Amino acid sequence: MTATVTRTPRDNSSFTDHPDERQRWPARLWALLVVLSLVLFLDGLDVSMVGVALPSIGAELGLGTASLQWIVSGYVLGYGGLLLLGGRTADLLGRRRVFLTALAVFALASLLGGLVDSGPLLIATRFIKGVSAAFTAPTGLSIITTTFAEGRARNKALSIYTVFGASGYSSGLILGGLMTGIGWRWTFLMPVPIALAALAAAYVLVPRDKPAAGGGYDLWGAVTSTGAMLLLVYNLVSAPERGWADPLTIGLFAASAALLAAFVAVERRLAHPLVRLGILRTGSLVRANLAIVALFGSYLSFQFIVTLYLQDVLGWEPLTMALALLPAGLLVALSAPFAGGMIDRFGTARFIVAGLVSLVAGYLLFLPIGTAPVYATAILPSVLLLGAGFALGFPSISVQATSGIHDDEQGLAAGLVNTSGQVGAALVLAVTTALISTTGEGAAASAEDMLDAFRPGLVFVTFVALAGLAVAVLPLLRRRRAVAVPAAVAAEEI
Repeated sequence: MTATVTRTPRDNSSFTDHPDERQRWPARLWALLVVLSLVLFLDGLDVSMVGVALPSIGAELGLGTASLQWIVSGYVLGYGGLLLLGGRTADLLGRRRVFLTALAVFALASLLGGLVDSGPLLIATRFIKGVSAAFTAPTGLSIITTTFAEGRARNKALSIYTVFGASGYSSGLILGGLMTGIGWRWTFLMPVPIALAALAAAYVLVPRDKPAAGGGYDLWGAVTSTGAMLLLVYNLVSAPERGWADPLTIGLFAASAALLAAFVAVERRLAHPLVRLGILRTGSLVRANLAIVALFGSYLSFQFIVTLYLQDVLGWEPLTMALALLPAGLLVALSAPFAGGMIDRFGTARFIVAGLVSLVAGYLLFLPIGTAPVYATAILPSVLLLGAGFALGFPSISVQATSGIHDDEQGLAAGLVNTSGQVGAALVLAVTTALISTTGEGAAASAEDMLDAFRPGLVFVTFVALAGLAVAVLPLLRRRRAVAVPAAVAAEEI
Protein backbone atom coordinates (compact mmCIF):
# COMPACT_ATOMS: atom_id res chain seq x y z
CA MET A 1 0.00 0.00 0.00
CA THR A 2 1.38 3.43 -0.83
CA ALA A 3 1.18 6.69 0.74
CA THR A 4 2.74 9.30 -1.46
CA VAL A 5 2.90 12.41 0.69
CA THR A 6 2.74 15.86 -0.82
CA ARG A 7 3.11 19.16 0.99
CA THR A 8 2.37 22.60 -0.25
CA PRO A 9 4.34 25.63 0.90
CA ARG A 10 1.18 27.45 1.98
CA ASP A 11 -0.46 24.64 3.88
CA ASN A 12 1.56 22.47 6.22
CA SER A 13 -1.48 20.55 7.39
CA SER A 14 -2.35 19.22 3.96
CA PHE A 15 -0.14 16.19 4.01
CA THR A 16 -1.58 13.61 1.68
CA ASP A 17 -3.09 13.26 -1.75
CA HIS A 18 -4.32 9.85 -2.92
CA PRO A 19 -1.79 7.47 -1.31
CA ASP A 20 -0.20 5.09 -3.79
CA GLU A 21 -1.00 1.51 -2.80
CA ARG A 22 2.53 0.14 -3.21
CA GLN A 23 4.10 2.09 -0.34
CA ARG A 24 3.44 2.04 3.37
CA TRP A 25 1.20 4.73 4.81
CA PRO A 26 3.02 7.23 7.06
CA ALA A 27 2.08 7.55 10.74
CA ARG A 28 0.32 10.87 10.20
CA LEU A 29 -1.93 9.34 7.53
CA TRP A 30 -2.81 6.47 9.85
CA ALA A 31 -3.57 8.99 12.61
CA LEU A 32 -5.94 10.89 10.30
CA LEU A 33 -7.79 7.69 9.44
CA VAL A 34 -8.07 6.78 13.14
CA VAL A 35 -9.51 10.19 14.05
CA LEU A 36 -12.11 10.04 11.26
CA SER A 37 -12.96 6.49 12.29
CA LEU A 38 -13.26 7.53 15.93
CA VAL A 39 -16.11 9.86 14.98
CA LEU A 40 -17.89 6.94 13.31
CA PHE A 41 -17.16 4.99 16.50
CA LEU A 42 -19.12 7.68 18.36
CA ASP A 43 -22.12 7.19 16.08
CA GLY A 44 -22.19 3.45 16.75
CA LEU A 45 -21.57 4.00 20.45
CA ASP A 46 -24.39 6.50 20.72
CA VAL A 47 -27.02 4.44 18.90
CA SER A 48 -26.35 1.23 20.81
CA MET A 49 -26.04 2.86 24.26
CA VAL A 50 -29.31 4.76 23.84
CA GLY A 51 -31.01 1.62 22.52
CA VAL A 52 -30.12 -0.27 25.69
CA ALA A 53 -31.40 2.61 27.84
CA LEU A 54 -34.81 3.04 26.16
CA PRO A 55 -36.89 1.03 28.68
CA SER A 56 -35.25 2.88 31.60
CA ILE A 57 -35.83 6.25 29.93
CA GLY A 58 -39.46 5.36 29.31
CA ALA A 59 -39.99 4.30 32.91
CA GLU A 60 -38.46 7.47 34.41
CA LEU A 61 -39.93 10.01 31.98
CA GLY A 62 -43.25 8.24 31.45
CA LEU A 63 -42.80 7.63 27.70
CA GLY A 64 -44.66 4.93 25.77
CA THR A 65 -43.41 2.97 22.77
CA ALA A 66 -44.49 5.65 20.27
CA SER A 67 -42.64 8.35 22.22
CA LEU A 68 -39.56 6.19 22.77
CA GLN A 69 -39.20 5.64 19.03
CA TRP A 70 -38.78 9.43 18.66
CA ILE A 71 -35.62 9.25 20.77
CA VAL A 72 -34.27 7.06 17.98
CA SER A 73 -36.12 8.72 15.09
CA GLY A 74 -35.33 12.25 16.26
CA TYR A 75 -31.65 11.46 15.86
CA VAL A 76 -31.90 9.65 12.54
CA LEU A 77 -34.23 12.29 11.05
CA GLY A 78 -31.93 15.13 12.00
CA TYR A 79 -29.10 13.00 10.67
CA GLY A 80 -30.74 11.86 7.46
CA GLY A 81 -32.73 15.01 6.77
CA LEU A 82 -29.67 17.26 6.52
CA LEU A 83 -27.04 14.83 5.30
CA LEU A 84 -27.31 16.09 1.75
CA LEU A 85 -26.80 19.66 2.90
CA GLY A 86 -23.92 18.42 5.07
CA GLY A 87 -22.17 16.77 2.15
CA ARG A 88 -22.73 19.80 -0.10
CA THR A 89 -21.56 22.20 2.62
CA ALA A 90 -18.34 20.21 3.00
CA ASP A 91 -17.72 20.54 -0.74
CA LEU A 92 -18.41 24.29 -0.72
CA LEU A 93 -16.91 25.51 2.56
CA GLY A 94 -14.10 23.01 2.95
CA ARG A 95 -14.14 19.64 4.67
CA ARG A 96 -11.91 20.59 7.60
CA ARG A 97 -13.98 23.61 8.68
CA VAL A 98 -17.28 21.73 8.46
CA PHE A 99 -15.95 18.63 10.24
CA LEU A 100 -14.55 20.56 13.23
CA THR A 101 -17.64 22.74 13.69
CA ALA A 102 -20.08 19.86 13.49
CA LEU A 103 -18.05 17.72 15.89
CA ALA A 104 -18.08 20.53 18.47
CA VAL A 105 -21.90 20.75 18.21
CA PHE A 106 -22.11 16.97 18.56
CA ALA A 107 -20.20 17.12 21.86
CA LEU A 108 -22.41 19.94 23.19
CA ALA A 109 -25.63 18.16 22.22
CA SER A 110 -24.41 15.00 23.98
CA LEU A 111 -23.87 17.00 27.16
CA LEU A 112 -27.31 18.61 27.01
CA GLY A 113 -28.97 15.23 26.40
CA GLY A 114 -27.68 13.99 29.75
CA LEU A 115 -29.01 17.02 31.65
CA VAL A 116 -32.60 17.50 30.45
CA ASP A 117 -35.62 16.32 32.47
CA SER A 118 -38.44 15.94 29.94
CA GLY A 119 -39.17 13.73 26.98
CA PRO A 120 -39.68 16.53 24.43
CA LEU A 121 -36.43 18.24 25.46
CA LEU A 122 -34.57 14.94 25.27
CA ILE A 123 -35.94 14.32 21.77
CA ALA A 124 -34.91 17.88 20.80
CA THR A 125 -31.32 17.29 21.89
CA ARG A 126 -31.32 14.05 19.94
CA PHE A 127 -32.46 15.93 16.83
CA ILE A 128 -29.69 18.52 17.27
CA LYS A 129 -27.17 15.75 17.74
CA GLY A 130 -28.43 14.11 14.56
CA VAL A 131 -28.08 17.38 12.67
CA SER A 132 -24.45 17.67 13.77
CA ALA A 133 -23.81 14.09 12.71
CA ALA A 134 -25.36 14.98 9.35
CA PHE A 135 -22.31 17.16 8.76
CA THR A 136 -19.59 14.99 10.34
CA ALA A 137 -20.62 11.75 8.58
CA PRO A 138 -20.49 12.74 4.90
CA THR A 139 -17.56 15.07 5.56
CA GLY A 140 -15.51 12.36 7.26
CA LEU A 141 -16.33 9.84 4.54
CA SER A 142 -15.50 12.32 1.77
CA ILE A 143 -12.18 13.13 3.46
CA ILE A 144 -11.37 9.43 3.26
CA THR A 145 -12.54 8.97 -0.32
CA THR A 146 -10.64 12.04 -1.53
CA THR A 147 -7.51 11.08 0.39
CA PHE A 148 -7.32 7.41 -0.59
CA ALA A 149 -7.34 6.48 -4.28
CA GLU A 150 -10.18 4.32 -5.58
CA GLY A 151 -9.22 0.66 -5.42
CA ARG A 152 -7.22 -1.21 -2.80
CA ALA A 153 -6.14 1.84 -0.81
CA ARG A 154 -9.68 3.17 -0.45
CA ASN A 155 -11.15 -0.29 0.24
CA LYS A 156 -8.60 -0.86 2.99
CA ALA A 157 -9.33 2.55 4.53
CA LEU A 158 -13.08 1.97 4.40
CA SER A 159 -12.75 -1.48 5.95
CA ILE A 160 -10.80 0.03 8.86
CA TYR A 161 -13.45 2.75 9.07
CA THR A 162 -16.08 0.01 9.37
CA VAL A 163 -14.15 -1.71 12.16
CA PHE A 164 -14.41 1.42 14.28
CA GLY A 165 -18.14 1.73 13.61
CA ALA A 166 -18.69 -1.89 14.59
CA SER A 167 -16.48 -1.52 17.64
CA GLY A 168 -18.47 1.52 18.70
CA TYR A 169 -21.68 -0.44 18.37
CA SER A 170 -20.40 -3.47 20.28
CA SER A 171 -18.73 -1.31 22.94
CA GLY A 172 -21.90 0.74 23.26
CA LEU A 173 -23.92 -2.35 24.09
CA ILE A 174 -21.69 -3.18 27.05
CA LEU A 175 -21.18 0.42 28.16
CA GLY A 176 -24.89 1.07 27.72
CA GLY A 177 -25.70 -1.83 30.03
CA LEU A 178 -23.19 -0.61 32.61
CA MET A 179 -24.19 3.06 32.36
CA THR A 180 -27.92 2.29 32.48
CA GLY A 181 -27.29 0.32 35.66
CA ILE A 182 -25.88 3.53 37.19
CA GLY A 183 -28.41 5.83 35.53
CA TRP A 184 -29.60 6.25 31.94
CA ARG A 185 -28.25 9.80 31.77
CA TRP A 186 -24.71 8.44 31.69
CA THR A 187 -25.45 6.88 28.31
CA PHE A 188 -25.73 10.44 26.98
CA LEU A 189 -22.80 11.87 28.95
CA MET A 190 -20.36 9.05 28.12
CA PRO A 191 -19.61 10.20 24.52
CA VAL A 192 -18.75 13.78 25.59
CA PRO A 193 -15.06 13.25 26.53
CA ILE A 194 -14.54 11.01 23.49
CA ALA A 195 -15.97 13.69 21.19
CA LEU A 196 -13.77 16.38 22.76
CA ALA A 197 -10.66 14.23 22.37
CA ALA A 198 -11.55 13.55 18.73
CA LEU A 199 -12.10 17.28 18.18
CA ALA A 200 -8.65 18.16 19.54
CA ALA A 201 -6.95 15.50 17.41
CA ALA A 202 -8.93 16.46 14.29
CA TYR A 203 -7.85 20.09 14.66
CA VAL A 204 -4.25 18.95 14.30
CA LEU A 205 -4.62 16.14 11.77
CA VAL A 206 -7.38 16.96 9.30
CA PRO A 207 -5.71 18.66 6.33
CA ARG A 208 -6.73 22.11 5.21
CA ASP A 209 -8.53 22.11 1.91
CA LYS A 210 -9.83 24.67 -0.53
CA PRO A 211 -13.58 25.05 -0.97
CA ALA A 212 -14.95 24.06 -4.35
CA ALA A 213 -14.94 26.88 -6.88
CA GLY A 214 -18.36 28.43 -7.41
CA GLY A 215 -21.59 26.90 -6.19
CA GLY A 216 -24.09 27.97 -3.55
CA TYR A 217 -26.39 26.76 -0.82
CA ASP A 218 -29.67 25.08 -1.59
CA LEU A 219 -31.48 25.93 1.64
CA TRP A 220 -34.92 25.49 0.09
CA GLY A 221 -33.92 22.01 -0.99
CA ALA A 222 -32.86 21.20 2.57
CA VAL A 223 -36.06 22.68 4.04
CA THR A 224 -38.43 20.87 1.65
CA SER A 225 -36.69 17.48 1.87
CA THR A 226 -36.36 17.54 5.67
CA GLY A 227 -39.91 18.82 6.10
CA ALA A 228 -41.27 16.05 3.89
CA MET A 229 -39.50 13.37 5.89
CA LEU A 230 -40.48 14.83 9.29
CA LEU A 231 -44.15 15.06 8.32
CA LEU A 232 -44.17 11.57 6.86
CA VAL A 233 -42.56 9.92 9.91
CA TYR A 234 -44.73 11.88 12.35
CA ASN A 235 -47.85 10.89 10.43
CA LEU A 236 -46.90 7.21 10.31
CA VAL A 237 -46.34 7.15 14.07
CA SER A 238 -49.40 9.15 15.10
CA ALA A 239 -51.92 7.84 12.52
CA PRO A 240 -52.88 4.68 14.47
CA GLU A 241 -54.29 6.84 17.29
CA ARG A 242 -56.27 9.14 14.95
CA GLY A 243 -57.16 6.56 12.31
CA TRP A 244 -55.79 6.13 8.80
CA ALA A 245 -58.91 7.70 7.26
CA ASP A 246 -58.83 10.74 9.55
CA PRO A 247 -58.73 14.06 7.59
CA LEU A 248 -55.57 15.14 9.43
CA THR A 249 -53.82 11.90 8.52
CA ILE A 250 -54.74 12.28 4.85
CA GLY A 251 -53.80 15.98 4.94
CA LEU A 252 -50.34 15.26 6.39
CA PHE A 253 -49.68 12.62 3.73
CA ALA A 254 -50.68 15.15 1.07
CA ALA A 255 -48.46 17.85 2.62
CA SER A 256 -45.50 15.46 2.74
CA ALA A 257 -46.00 14.55 -0.92
CA ALA A 258 -46.28 18.24 -1.84
CA LEU A 259 -43.02 19.07 -0.06
CA LEU A 260 -41.28 16.18 -1.80
CA ALA A 261 -42.55 17.41 -5.17
CA ALA A 262 -41.36 20.91 -4.29
CA PHE A 263 -37.93 19.48 -3.48
CA VAL A 264 -37.67 17.88 -6.92
CA ALA A 265 -38.85 21.10 -8.59
CA VAL A 266 -36.28 23.18 -6.67
CA GLU A 267 -33.46 20.80 -7.55
CA ARG A 268 -34.29 20.98 -11.26
CA ARG A 269 -34.28 24.77 -11.33
CA LEU A 270 -31.06 25.57 -9.44
CA ALA A 271 -27.65 25.79 -11.04
CA HIS A 272 -26.09 24.30 -7.88
CA PRO A 273 -28.73 22.05 -6.30
CA LEU A 274 -28.51 20.09 -3.10
CA VAL A 275 -28.75 16.95 -5.22
CA ARG A 276 -27.65 16.97 -8.84
CA LEU A 277 -30.42 14.70 -10.08
CA GLY A 278 -28.21 13.46 -12.91
CA ILE A 279 -26.07 11.58 -10.36
CA LEU A 280 -29.03 9.25 -9.86
CA ARG A 281 -28.43 7.89 -13.35
CA THR A 282 -25.48 5.98 -11.85
CA GLY A 283 -26.97 2.51 -11.40
CA SER A 284 -24.48 1.32 -8.82
CA LEU A 285 -25.18 4.38 -6.65
CA VAL A 286 -28.95 3.85 -6.81
CA ARG A 287 -28.62 0.17 -5.91
CA ALA A 288 -26.32 1.04 -2.99
CA ASN A 289 -28.90 3.52 -1.68
CA LEU A 290 -31.72 0.96 -1.88
CA ALA A 291 -29.55 -1.65 -0.19
CA ILE A 292 -28.69 0.66 2.71
CA VAL A 293 -32.42 1.34 3.28
CA ALA A 294 -33.05 -2.39 3.58
CA LEU A 295 -29.98 -2.93 5.77
CA PHE A 296 -30.33 -0.02 8.20
CA GLY A 297 -34.12 0.13 8.14
CA SER A 298 -34.66 -3.50 9.02
CA TYR A 299 -31.74 -3.73 11.45
CA LEU A 300 -32.59 -0.62 13.50
CA SER A 301 -36.25 -1.58 13.76
CA PHE A 302 -35.35 -5.13 14.77
CA GLN A 303 -33.02 -3.78 17.46
CA PHE A 304 -35.81 -1.51 18.74
CA ILE A 305 -38.22 -4.45 19.06
CA VAL A 306 -35.66 -6.82 20.55
CA THR A 307 -34.59 -4.26 23.16
CA LEU A 308 -38.18 -4.01 24.39
CA TYR A 309 -38.71 -7.77 24.08
CA LEU A 310 -35.67 -8.78 26.12
CA GLN A 311 -36.21 -6.22 28.89
CA ASP A 312 -40.00 -5.86 29.05
CA VAL A 313 -41.15 -9.35 28.01
CA LEU A 314 -38.32 -11.50 29.38
CA GLY A 315 -37.39 -9.13 32.22
CA TRP A 316 -33.65 -9.13 31.45
CA GLU A 317 -31.37 -6.55 33.02
CA PRO A 318 -29.80 -4.00 30.60
CA LEU A 319 -26.31 -5.52 30.94
CA THR A 320 -27.63 -9.04 30.33
CA MET A 321 -29.39 -7.83 27.18
CA ALA A 322 -26.25 -6.04 26.02
CA LEU A 323 -24.16 -9.20 26.43
CA ALA A 324 -26.78 -11.20 24.53
CA LEU A 325 -26.53 -8.88 21.50
CA LEU A 326 -22.78 -8.33 21.73
CA PRO A 327 -21.76 -11.22 19.40
CA ALA A 328 -23.25 -9.35 16.42
CA GLY A 329 -21.04 -6.32 17.00
CA LEU A 330 -17.97 -8.44 17.68
CA LEU A 331 -18.50 -10.40 14.48
CA VAL A 332 -18.59 -7.18 12.47
CA ALA A 333 -15.51 -5.82 14.22
CA LEU A 334 -13.50 -9.01 13.71
CA SER A 335 -14.44 -9.48 10.07
CA ALA A 336 -14.26 -5.87 8.86
CA PRO A 337 -10.42 -5.78 8.51
CA PHE A 338 -10.71 -8.44 5.80
CA ALA A 339 -13.60 -6.79 3.97
CA GLY A 340 -11.43 -4.63 1.70
CA GLY A 341 -9.49 -7.57 0.30
CA MET A 342 -12.61 -9.68 -0.14
CA ILE A 343 -14.41 -6.85 -1.96
CA ASP A 344 -11.39 -6.51 -4.29
CA ARG A 345 -11.64 -10.20 -5.10
CA PHE A 346 -15.38 -10.79 -5.39
CA GLY A 347 -16.89 -7.35 -6.00
CA THR A 348 -19.51 -5.40 -4.06
CA ALA A 349 -22.67 -6.85 -5.63
CA ARG A 350 -22.10 -10.40 -4.38
CA PHE A 351 -21.27 -9.20 -0.87
CA ILE A 352 -24.39 -7.02 -0.69
CA VAL A 353 -26.58 -9.95 -1.73
CA ALA A 354 -24.86 -12.27 0.76
CA GLY A 355 -25.33 -9.70 3.53
CA LEU A 356 -29.05 -9.32 2.86
CA VAL A 357 -29.51 -13.10 2.64
CA SER A 358 -27.92 -13.39 6.08
CA LEU A 359 -30.20 -10.68 7.49
CA VAL A 360 -33.34 -12.35 6.09
CA ALA A 361 -32.27 -15.70 7.55
CA GLY A 362 -31.69 -14.11 10.95
CA TYR A 363 -35.10 -12.44 11.00
CA LEU A 364 -36.88 -15.62 9.87
CA LEU A 365 -35.22 -17.63 12.63
CA PHE A 366 -36.34 -15.11 15.22
CA LEU A 367 -40.00 -14.92 14.10
CA PRO A 368 -41.23 -18.00 16.05
CA ILE A 369 -39.55 -16.80 19.29
CA GLY A 370 -41.52 -17.46 22.49
CA THR A 371 -41.67 -16.07 26.02
CA ALA A 372 -39.18 -18.59 27.48
CA PRO A 373 -36.46 -18.98 24.81
CA VAL A 374 -33.16 -20.80 25.24
CA TYR A 375 -30.52 -18.24 24.31
CA ALA A 376 -28.07 -20.62 22.62
CA THR A 377 -30.66 -22.08 20.25
CA ALA A 378 -33.38 -19.41 19.91
CA ILE A 379 -31.56 -16.05 20.06
CA LEU A 380 -27.83 -16.52 19.40
CA PRO A 381 -28.20 -17.92 15.84
CA SER A 382 -30.18 -14.85 14.78
CA VAL A 383 -27.69 -12.53 16.47
CA LEU A 384 -24.78 -14.15 14.60
CA LEU A 385 -26.60 -14.08 11.25
CA LEU A 386 -27.42 -10.39 11.69
CA GLY A 387 -23.80 -9.63 12.59
CA ALA A 388 -22.64 -11.49 9.49
CA GLY A 389 -25.16 -9.62 7.36
CA PHE A 390 -23.96 -6.26 8.59
CA ALA A 391 -20.30 -7.28 8.20
CA LEU A 392 -20.87 -8.31 4.59
CA GLY A 393 -23.27 -5.56 3.59
CA PHE A 394 -22.15 -2.29 5.14
CA PRO A 395 -18.58 -1.99 3.77
CA SER A 396 -19.69 -3.26 0.36
CA ILE A 397 -22.46 -0.68 0.15
CA SER A 398 -20.06 2.11 1.19
CA VAL A 399 -17.56 1.13 -1.52
CA GLN A 400 -20.22 0.74 -4.22
CA ALA A 401 -21.85 4.10 -3.40
CA THR A 402 -18.65 6.10 -3.95
CA SER A 403 -17.07 4.12 -6.80
CA GLY A 404 -16.84 5.96 -10.09
CA ILE A 405 -17.88 9.31 -8.54
CA HIS A 406 -15.72 12.38 -9.22
CA ASP A 407 -13.88 13.92 -6.26
CA ASP A 408 -15.96 17.12 -6.27
CA GLU A 409 -19.12 15.03 -5.77
CA GLN A 410 -17.78 12.57 -3.21
CA GLY A 411 -19.49 14.59 -0.47
CA LEU A 412 -22.79 14.35 -2.36
CA ALA A 413 -22.45 10.61 -2.96
CA ALA A 414 -21.52 9.99 0.68
CA GLY A 415 -24.41 12.19 1.77
CA LEU A 416 -26.86 10.36 -0.45
CA VAL A 417 -26.04 6.90 0.85
CA ASN A 418 -26.05 8.08 4.46
CA THR A 419 -29.34 9.92 3.90
CA SER A 420 -30.94 6.83 2.44
CA GLY A 421 -29.77 4.77 5.40
CA GLN A 422 -30.90 7.19 8.09
CA VAL A 423 -34.17 8.41 6.55
CA GLY A 424 -34.97 4.87 5.44
CA ALA A 425 -34.35 3.66 8.98
CA ALA A 426 -36.65 6.36 10.37
CA LEU A 427 -39.43 5.47 7.94
CA VAL A 428 -39.16 1.72 8.53
CA LEU A 429 -39.07 2.29 12.30
CA ALA A 430 -42.13 4.57 12.08
CA VAL A 431 -44.10 1.89 10.23
CA THR A 432 -42.87 -0.77 12.66
CA THR A 433 -43.96 1.34 15.64
CA ALA A 434 -47.33 2.00 14.01
CA LEU A 435 -47.85 -1.75 13.55
CA ILE A 436 -46.97 -2.38 17.20
CA SER A 437 -49.29 0.40 18.40
CA THR A 438 -52.12 -0.82 16.19
CA THR A 439 -52.07 -4.19 17.96
CA GLY A 440 -52.83 -2.57 21.29
CA GLU A 441 -49.60 -1.63 22.99
CA GLY A 442 -51.23 -0.24 26.11
CA ALA A 443 -53.45 -3.28 26.67
CA ALA A 444 -50.63 -5.80 26.57
CA ALA A 445 -50.53 -6.95 30.19
CA SER A 446 -48.98 -10.41 29.92
CA ALA A 447 -45.73 -11.47 28.32
CA GLU A 448 -47.67 -13.40 25.68
CA ASP A 449 -49.77 -10.36 24.80
CA MET A 450 -46.70 -8.14 24.57
CA LEU A 451 -44.94 -10.60 22.29
CA ASP A 452 -48.03 -10.90 20.10
CA ALA A 453 -48.02 -7.10 19.80
CA PHE A 454 -44.41 -7.21 18.56
CA ARG A 455 -44.90 -9.90 15.89
CA PRO A 456 -46.38 -7.69 13.14
CA GLY A 457 -43.32 -5.45 13.46
CA LEU A 458 -41.01 -8.46 13.14
CA VAL A 459 -42.86 -9.61 10.01
CA PHE A 460 -42.57 -6.15 8.47
CA VAL A 461 -38.83 -5.98 9.23
CA THR A 462 -38.37 -9.31 7.45
CA PHE A 463 -40.35 -8.05 4.45
CA VAL A 464 -38.13 -4.93 4.17
CA ALA A 465 -34.98 -7.06 4.09
CA LEU A 466 -36.54 -9.38 1.49
CA ALA A 467 -37.46 -6.42 -0.72
CA GLY A 468 -33.90 -5.13 -0.52
CA LEU A 469 -32.58 -8.57 -1.41
CA ALA A 470 -34.83 -8.76 -4.47
CA VAL A 471 -33.48 -5.44 -5.76
CA ALA A 472 -29.86 -6.37 -5.05
CA VAL A 473 -29.99 -9.76 -6.76
CA LEU A 474 -31.47 -8.51 -10.06
CA PRO A 475 -28.18 -7.14 -11.51
CA LEU A 476 -26.44 -10.44 -10.78
CA LEU A 477 -29.21 -12.38 -12.54
CA ARG A 478 -29.05 -10.05 -15.56
CA ARG A 479 -25.28 -10.37 -15.68
CA ARG A 480 -25.48 -14.15 -15.56
CA ARG A 481 -28.10 -14.15 -18.32
CA ALA A 482 -25.94 -11.84 -20.46
CA VAL A 483 -23.02 -14.25 -20.12
CA ALA A 484 -25.17 -17.33 -20.73
CA VAL A 485 -26.72 -16.12 -24.01
CA PRO A 486 -23.45 -15.66 -25.96
CA ALA A 487 -22.24 -19.00 -24.63
CA ALA A 488 -25.40 -20.70 -25.87
CA VAL A 489 -25.06 -19.04 -29.30
CA ALA A 490 -21.46 -20.15 -29.55
CA ALA A 491 -22.46 -23.71 -28.66
CA GLU A 492 -25.10 -23.75 -31.40
CA GLU A 493 -22.59 -22.52 -33.98
CA ILE A 494 -20.24 -25.35 -33.09
